[in-house]
Amino acid sequence: MNILETIIAKKKLEVTTGKENSYLESLGSIMHPTLSLKAALEQSTTGIIAEFKRKSPSKGWIYPDAEATVIPAAYEKTGATGLSILTDESFFGGSIKDVQAARPSVTIPILRKDFIIDPYQLHVAKAIGANAILLIAAALNKTTCANLAKEAKALNLEVLLEIHEESELEHITSDIDIVGINNRNLKSFVTDIETSFQLGEKIPSDYLKISESGISDPHTIKGLRSAGFKGFLIGETFMKEDDPAQALAKFVKALN
Repeated sequence: MNILETIIAKKKLEVTTGKENSYLESLGSIMHPTLSLKAALEQSTTGIIAEFKRKSPSKGWIYPDAEATVIPAAYEKTGATGLSILTDESFFGGSIKDVQAARPSVTIPILRKDFIIDPYQLHVAKAIGANAILLIAAALNKTTCANLAKEAKALNLEVLLEIHEESELEHITSDIDIVGINNRNLKSFVTDIETSFQLGEKIPSDYLKISESGISDPHTIKGLRSAGFKGFLIGETFMKEDDPAQALAKFVKALN
């Protein structure tokens, strides 16, 4: 199996275990703020979605001791428009608890970034205070993706659809809020920023589009802006530094 197939196989087991253990019920029914990632990006001067993650399948551990009670709040103070928080434990060192820890300390939208394959995960995302969820076209057939997007919207969660190939444009439906082009191939984890430029012009103009992965230079964002991109999801560039928020601050300064 390739990397994506391995991750999805593991995710199926996690979902089954969560359901069997009534994990969703244990989260309770806390009221969380309703925030729009799409609106925030439309109004932002930077468009940066700063990502909180501890490791990745391709890089291994990046910041193993990263604190979700500290870094997301610091990201907001230094210019992040939104937050992407990895909740996959096995491959990215994340946890649902990271969103729960960050939520009380920030006022900007949170994207629960995970490999969503089941409606159960949408309900968990809502319960922990996420404002948006990620659907990965490469991991879902069109019907499943459309059904998950529709249910997410019913839960008042925004939907970021991630694509990497032209054929995946067929996954776009009216329930999609944001289309993200992942410059990283999730089957091989090879990254090429040109993917955004090549696919970006093929996304219907009425969808807000963002670029994900491989963005490490402010000049790259300037080029992507000229190509119509409103958002830029950046993780490793910041998380590999001792102080991710200060790395973001320097990036924003250079961008402006």
